[in-house]
Amino acid sequence: MVKYRSLDETFAALADPTRRAILERLRRGDCNVTELAQPFAISLPAISKHLRVLERAGLIRQEKQGRVRRCCLCAGPMHAALSWIDRYRDFWSDKLDALADYFEQGKHEEEQT
Repeated sequence: MVKYRSLDETFAALADPTRRAILERLRRGDCNVTELAQPFAISLPAISKHLRVLERAGLIRQEKQGRVRRCCLCAGPMHAALSWIDRYRDFWSDKLDALADYFEQGKHEEEQT
């Protein structure tokens, strides 16, 4: 059973494009906060706020090495989110297939008239 509080935090963290870009960067490997902040036109404190949201959701882990904070990706919460989405995949596939059939049927009826 997926814990819905952590699921809510995961989806809330993933809702922001900056945080998704940070996760994409971390997918390629660990890096420090300054490296993560480099491509963004926002302040280092703003990046730190994004990192706290990601850490609270369990999507990243930060470790201090001397004066440098290194971040790494933790994919577990994304697996939980994917599991939750998968439970609804069949439902939505069936609904979308039925909708496509409906439009195809209407298109076919228009061609016959």
